[in-house]
Amino acid sequence: MKATSNNYRLLWVASVLVMLGLGAFYFLRLAPETAAPSGVNSTQASSPMKPEYVGRSACAGCHAEQNRLWQGSHHDLAMQEVGNASVLGDFQDAEFSKDGVTSRFFRQNERFMVRTDGPDGKLTDFEIKYTFGVTPLQQYLIELPGGKLQALSIVWDSQPKAQGGQRWFHLYPDEKIDHSDELHWTRRSQNWNFMCAECHSTNLQKNYDAASRSYRTTWSEIDVSCESCHGPGSEHVLWARQSAKSDSSDNTTKGLTVTLNEHRGATWAIDPATGNGRRNQPRASDQEIEICARCHSRRAQLFGDYRHGLLMDSHLPSLLTEMLYHADGQIDGEVYEYGSFLQSKMYQAGVTCSDCHEPHSLKLRQPGNAMCTQCHSAEKYDSEKHHFHRVGSEGSSCVDCHMPSKTYMGVDARRDHSFRVPRPDLSERIGTPNACTHCHADKPAHWSAEKAKTWYGHDAKGYQNYAEALHAARLDTADAKERLLALLQDKNQPAIARVTAVAALGNQLSPELMPVIEAALHDPEPLLRRAAIETLEQIPPEQRWPLAHDRLKDPVRALRALAASTLAGASDQSLTPDQRKDFGLAASEYRASLNWNADDPAAQINLGNFYSASNQAEAAERAYREALQLDPELVPAYLNLADHLRMNNRDSEGEFILNEGLKRLPDSAELHHSLGLLAIRQKNIQQAMISLKQAVELEPTHTRFSYVYAMALAGVGRNDEAQAVVKSALVVKPHDPELEALDAQLGMSK
Repeated sequence: MKATSNNYRLLWVASVLVMLGLGAFYFLRLAPETAAPSGVNSTQASSPMKPEYVGRSACAGCHAEQNRLWQGSHHDLAMQEVGNASVLGDFQDAEFSKDGVTSRFFRQNERFMVRTDGPDGKLTDFEIKYTFGVTPLQQYLIELPGGKLQALSIVWDSQPKAQGGQRWFHLYPDEKIDHSDELHWTRRSQNWNFMCAECHSTNLQKNYDAASRSYRTTWSEIDVSCESCHGPGSEHVLWARQSAKSDSSDNTTKGLTVTLNEHRGATWAIDPATGNGRRNQPRASDQEIEICARCHSRRAQLFGDYRHGLLMDSHLPSLLTEMLYHADGQIDGEVYEYGSFLQSKMYQAGVTCSDCHEPHSLKLRQPGNAMCTQCHSAEKYDSEKHHFHRVGSEGSSCVDCHMPSKTYMGVDARRDHSFRVPRPDLSERIGTPNACTHCHADKPAHWSAEKAKTWYGHDAKGYQNYAEALHAARLDTADAKERLLALLQDKNQPAIARVTAVAALGNQLSPELMPVIEAALHDPEPLLRRAAIETLEQIPPEQRWPLAHDRLKDPVRALRALAASTLAGASDQSLTPDQRKDFGLAASEYRASLNWNADDPAAQINLGNFYSASNQAEAAERAYREALQLDPELVPAYLNLADHLRMNNRDSEGEFILNEGLKRLPDSAELHHSLGLLAIRQKNIQQAMISLKQAVELEPTHTRFSYVYAMALAGVGRNDEAQAVVKSALVVKPHDPELEALDAQLGMSK
């Protein structure tokens, strides 16, 4: 059975999620003769109507103080040319050993070198081309053929020695990794161009060439400079020159690509009644926040032409999904700040990033608790009457209770930006972490919950109240649908949590839920429309068009593209010329997003799905095969190519493809299951039973595999075995209506 395009669109989105600061990236070295001319974006220079990148030097003359603050910041040092001043690691014949490989860091004249295992597993000398990041660790980029720079997984701990730093360490210390492993520094997952380039340089153009499978990546400035946030500055420079000569110049926009004026006229004052800050005027837009979110979020990049201040025109932020966030929304995977901040009461109150962070130096505006008491009464909150800890202790620090940290990349502690009330009571019920036992690790959650209740006279509540709904969805409990609907309809809860509810409801779509999904398709919140569009993949194509064709003209480009993907199989019915035009335009945007991500095998799968739904069989097959060329170990590529061949009466070729996949991935339950279905079509019942059984044994928690295997057993009269398989599956997924119905049917047949 073909994997739905929704499933593999999500896989594509996951695979292009940009992980700022991650320890693995690919990138093309910019040799002097191929680099973009300083201050000019070659793609924009061809169009005189578009503002051009002019470089920091053009800004610094008038903005000297901002330039001073920026110098030495993490943005300034995000990426640097290799040199004595920029390289922090020990290259004086230092050695580091792991998994039987001893790597040596040394100097060769003026070059910084490392001898380590290369793409073939052999020890080879490689030159370090660029430094990546600065503190608390620094990574090193190595050039490989095809315009790729790879991030070495052995990194330098740049913290002081007294804090455990000044040493080499490996980003994956507990995993045995050789050159064949996807986590090896030479592999695609460690590719700078594909993974992280956008967020460490200014005006980065990936420039992937699909025909040669190579990169010619360029940038305007090597680091995160002025125009990364403010946009190309040529029109602003022109305005400044004209303004100096005449008073008649236009002062409305000052020629800026994006005007960051959200703080103009805005002030905060502490309300004596509550002790909390109140903005004198509502925040007019999320422009500043979305500019920061371009890099400070877990998100997928769909288009290369980023539009400053309009995040979802080119990117799709992640939802509160498992492996990224705990059920209550606390950080789990590397998600950065945006998804957490959207959950916060601070965001709802009108706070922006620059209320707390000076945007050029990136430093906090005040030290310690003084940062928080700008908007929260010190008398009420910076007091033992509030935090019940000795002043000066860790427990008296606002951020330790309300912004607990988690360490990533071995040494990089990052704080949760959801600003939540600690909930040890939730830890008791659903196992989420809490700030109390983060410090009091020797105490159970129950102890913390009772302490909090004693101190405050009631159970902790806080602003975020969706943990149990999302937890129920993850466990697929009997009341999950009811809880999710209640969350979706609670407009007092953060939009990102309500959107996650829509996505979870889509996994169990039923007729009574369709009015809810239809309402979400027209919600003012773009994230809600996005989730609703994606859930429509669960219904037959002919039912999608009446519901979602309006989204082909959605004001948000990413949503138009997703709508085209969803409606591809539904657009061959009788349409008006205007409807065909709408679909054609949105489809062009969707194909453009996939072609821009042509270096991502999951994007190739989605391209294949799109062409298949559009009855373009040859183009679909090319895309699926390209996905396998890019990643021969990507299971969905084998599955979708085999299913595409089935639909074109080429099952024997599909069988070959599935067996080729199993040679590389013998423990893939999905491949065994698909081979079992193919054997049933071929009436090879003996082989079908072997393959279907293997799928269940390899992945017993995937109850669909159990259901299909039980049906096959029942089909040949092996009812007792079939019922045993069903009962095992019901232990994993109780109350599953499909399994319960089959169990009852098998019981009646005895």
